[in-house]
Amino acid sequence: MLQIGLTGGIGAGKSTVSRRLVELGAVLVDADLIAREVVAGGSEGLARIAEAFGPEVVGPDGEMDRARVASIVFGDDDRLAVLNAITHPLIARRQAELVAAAGPEAVVVHDAALLVEMGNANRFPLVVVVHTDAEVRVRRLVASRGMTEEDARARIAKQSSDAERLAVADAVLDNDGSEEELRARVDRLWHERLVPFEENVRLGRAVVGGAPVLVEPEPGWADRGARLAARVARAAGERSLGVEHVGSTAVPGLPAEDVTDLQLAVAALDDAEAIAEPLRALGLILRPGIDRDRPKPTDPDPEHWRKRCFAGADPEQRVHLHVRVHGSPGWRSALLLRDWLRADEGAREEYLEVTRAAAAECAGDPDAARYVERTEPWFDAVLPGAERWAATTGWSPRY
Repeated sequence: MLQIGLTGGIGAGKSTVSRRLVELGAVLVDADLIAREVVAGGSEGLARIAEAFGPEVVGPDGEMDRARVASIVFGDDDRLAVLNAITHPLIARRQAELVAAAGPEAVVVHDAALLVEMGNANRFPLVVVVHTDAEVRVRRLVASRGMTEEDARARIAKQSSDAERLAVADAVLDNDGSEEELRARVDRLWHERLVPFEENVRLGRAVVGGAPVLVEPEPGWADRGARLAARVARAAGERSLGVEHVGSTAVPGLPAEDVTDLQLAVAALDDAEAIAEPLRALGLILRPGIDRDRPKPTDPDPEHWRKRCFAGADPEQRVHLHVRVHGSPGWRSALLLRDWLRADEGAREEYLEVTRAAAAECAGDPDAARYVERTEPWFDAVLPGAERWAATTGWSPRY
């Protein structure tokens, strides 16, 4: 099963996307529909709301008087907290029921207009954002929903900004054109990404290997690293002692393979096995047999360099997660070398020469391990210099 988040601002076309995904075979979990369902006439939710706020919140038709409830909780954080304490668990329970009924091979789409506002984006291995220029959205809301321009702009302003939504997006569906163009984009997303992603997760198949290809640095690498790190931290829960974006894509301005390397710090490596299932739900697959960094010349004890490795199952977003014990030499060196490369232009240029030579030598070779074998000795050689830089600058890991 693959669960994804779907969001977009009012008037962006999110409903069109969710309908098309259902036509293609997705299971839809609509947060707005569920929120209405759990407080419908005769429901447990409405009975509890009436008990908390008085029988007058139930209208003559037996349904909740939404305007009256809104007037009670508006501007009163305590009363709003009471309402949320009633509705949120009921919504979560109903969502869980729908997911459980979806089946092990399903792609479950969580349609949530307030995904960003509720802080739920990092629950999902993939978030799809339907993006439409604000002026286009205003025109659509006026034409299709009968709003005034002033009302349309006010509603847009109350939601998260486009920048906030795009910051959580793994896939963006632009909808400034026709409905047919949007549906075609949804079809490509479904067939080329969602279906293979679900199959990879279900079969425990990571997306790894391939001939190394260095690309120019992208501005979005840092945001992607932060987004993925937040997901790992949430999945690991109390076992996480910190998640960091490491590796070449964590060094601004450095051409690199388009791979996001993350490091999760834990108290003991057994924690990696304990969180393997939550990480798999995020599309991160444990890779047996990759259980250590290559021992460094300065520390011949291989136990100091043990780790666990996970790799992503998303066919369009390569991710490597290295789980290391907090305070171990391997954990420390990953952070030190990243920060040293960020600070030292000469070191970056030297490393780029090494990676370009290794990529040229391994061109066409599907075994990614050979590329690592060509670049790893450079790190061994420069680690003492990085340590001197740390001593001179007072560098230390920040967590």
